Amino acid sequence: MSEQPNALRLAKWLDAMPSSGYALPNQAAAELRRLHEANQELLEALKMGLEIGDGMPRGFLGEFYKQARAAIAKGEQA
Repeated sequence: MSEQPNALRLAKWLDAMPSSGYALPNQAAAELRRLHEANQELLEALKMGLEIGDGMPRGFLGEFYKQARAAIAKGEQA
């Protein structure tokens, strides 16, 4: 991934906003960073689960594999 993810780009933008006396932009930026980190951890865990399950019969996990791969693809384009 060569460009910065949108969540981190938006967090940086929120942090750069002039202070208006409200903590909301900073809180929103912190939450975007937290959610981005959690998403990355979940993607890695899902990928690991797919690797571990590679030896199992496809019929047993077929729908899981399809949904997991779709979720990974969606998460990686965010």
